[in-house]
Amino acid sequence: MNNFLKDITFIIVSFQSEKVIYKCIDSINSDSKILVIENSSNNLIKKDLEKRYSNLQVIITGKNLGYGKANNIGLEMVKTKYAFILNPDAILANDALKEIELAITILKDDFTLLSPKIFEMNKNLPLRADQENILDKVDYIIGFAIFINMKKINFKPVFDENFFLFLEETDLCKRINDLNGSIYVVNKSYIYHEGKKSSGNDLEIERCRNWHWMWSLFFFNKKHYGNLVAYRVTLYKFFSSLLKFLIGSIFFKKNYSLINKSRVEGLLNAYFNKSSWRRPYE
Repeated sequence: MNNFLKDITFIIVSFQSEKVIYKCIDSINSDSKILVIENSSNNLIKKDLEKRYSNLQVIITGKNLGYGKANNIGLEMVKTKYAFILNPDAILANDALKEIELAITILKDDFTLLSPKIFEMNKNLPLRADQENILDKVDYIIGFAIFINMKKINFKPVFDENFFLFLEETDLCKRINDLNGSIYVVNKSYIYHEGKKSSGNDLEIERCRNWHWMWSLFFFNKKHYGNLVAYRVTLYKFFSSLLKFLIGSIFFKKNYSLINKSRVEGLLNAYFNKSSWRRPYE
């Protein structure tokens, strides 16, 4: 197991994640290397983390680059056989890596991506049934936890940096499927996810999330399926969000109104072929 652990480099992209990242790192075995890509100018977190953990390096980007671009920085630095992308609000169960190692043995290292099963924090994990399938082959996995077989990724950058937030991992999985790669969920490898705690949950963050969700939804569908599909998928959401924005304005529901305004603005920017420029607190 120790040799396997040394074959893994963990990549954790952080932005205002001080409240949760320590629990994430504490769940990782010290035999594995950890790269924290801090999407800010916060040198204090770099000093503290590198002082606490001898197996960890923090890269300060100086600004918020988003999930995909920051992970690409980490992936360019990986020297090990495997990379494990982990959200800062995710926590590995005790034997999560043991189950992944077993899955890799069964697959004879013939896979592109693996993912553990993800459960929300404070919910009981299911009982482990002996008859449960160890692996399920899937088309897509969630970006909270992505285990990458580095020798099977034959394109760079790994993530499309046009996405700032949302659907980057879905886009990656689509490209891997198009190249006949293989993606699996390891059913007995578990992580907990705390949910919306990696970068705060205030109004500005929520507005940014909603803006980018709409922008990314249109861009993803346009990229892979064309303009007609992208408009068909998003036009109802555009008019629905516009109506909710107007209703919120009339009835003085400020937060409700502003969030739906952000959804409208995100789609308008995508419709006019503008980049995913919006950033929280900028």
